[in-house]
Amino acid sequence: MSAKMSNESMKFGLAFASSVGADPASALEVCRVAEEVGFESVWGGEHVIFPDSIESSYPYTADGKVPATADTYIPDPLIWLAYVAAAAPTLRLGTCILILPQRNPLVLAKELATLDQLSNGRVELGIGVGWMREEFEALGIPWEKRGARTDEYVAALRTIWGGAHVEFHGEFVDFEPLTCTPRPTQGADIPILVGGDTPAAIRRAAKLADGYFPGEGDPERLAELIAKVRAECENVDRDPNSIEINAMFGIQMGDPAAGIEQMTEAGVGRAMIPAFFFAGDGGLDRLREFGESFVRA
Repeated sequence: MSAKMSNESMKFGLAFASSVGADPASALEVCRVAEEVGFESVWGGEHVIFPDSIESSYPYTADGKVPATADTYIPDPLIWLAYVAAAAPTLRLGTCILILPQRNPLVLAKELATLDQLSNGRVELGIGVGWMREEFEALGIPWEKRGARTDEYVAALRTIWGGAHVEFHGEFVDFEPLTCTPRPTQGADIPILVGGDTPAAIRRAAKLADGYFPGEGDPERLAELIAKVRAECENVDRDPNSIEINAMFGIQMGDPAAGIEQMTEAGVGRAMIPAFFFAGDGGLDRLREFGESFVRA
């Protein structure tokens, strides 16, 4: 690790924390250590299943192959976050990301509201449309129109969280007046982050999200994506500063101090540190060292 630096504005999230908290004790411990050294949030990702044969191209590797095997640990993010919530009571609890069109929006609204209520308003919902057609097929969910389905599901979630005796009538969601309790501590304002690097993801982020979380980690390409989402905000008459930029802090681990400075200048509000860097023997010690040097400094 390089020399300490002052960092007062950048928030730090421990991304894919569930990947290193693979058993009950380590799940609690990694969150306690993250909280202890100044992390603001922990995040879990998801895939319900991995088919044995995948022809879909993974968008974040050069060869299109997903960096996972049949033994890769991918717990349900909401259950994992609920388990660790009480162990680290100041950490925000997020998904990076939840594949929204694969979920029943009424059931999901209930799950998220319950977690938000029990955690005293700490939930953040990072969403994506999904990239693996085979997963959708295994789940029996249409692959086509998943983007439009995602947009409508967001609107339905907000409606369900917004009050009692609500109704919704859309192409994918249609229900007569109903009430779902408990409602979130944050009300209908649970922060929603849109993940993805595509033009559609950028438009979706500008249109309906509180935050944007591209998968790109290269500084130059990240800067291009940030510029595009800010421009799209202006296109829809939205203040670009009203959307928080979250960015993966991977390449930057070679020189964290420089990476933090670079991301701050680019307008990133939250650096997402992949928990993979703290896996294996001595991982928690490395997490403490990183926190002491760059998060709590």
